[in-house]
Amino acid sequence: MAETPGVDPRTTLAGQRTNLARLRVSLALDRTTLAWIRTTLTMTTFGFGMIGFYRTLEEKTGTSKSAQLHHGAIKFGVALVILGIIAMVLSGISHWSSLRKLQAGENFIVARWPLSITVAMLLSIIGLAGLWYALSP
Repeated sequence: MAETPGVDPRTTLAGQRTNLARLRVSLALDRTTLAWIRTTLTMTTFGFGMIGFYRTLEEKTGTSKSAQLHHGAIKFGVALVILGIIAMVLSGISHWSSLRKLQAGENFIVARWPLSITVAMLLSIIGLAGLWYALSP
């Protein structure tokens, strides 16, 4: 690399490091979004799988208890599918917003109520509701 007369080489290096830092942040955002995609697809698949499993159980046994379990599984499975779709959309919006801030050179602010905590709380509520439904007579 040839040096330009009158230009401090530390300034050039600082600019290169800043660009590399932005690249690292961009790649980290991509990894986070891919992790959210994997998580939401797992939630959605589990919801569909639960519905299918209990549907088969109801068809084979035909008892009132299996019908009750099937109806509960439908509610729980649909809740997981809806939560997966919502989390997928929100993670996409978050990724897009963060990339825009990165490209504009704005500072990132850590959210007070991050998406991961929101999804964890909603999964807890759905799980407790499913447990309540399964244990009720």
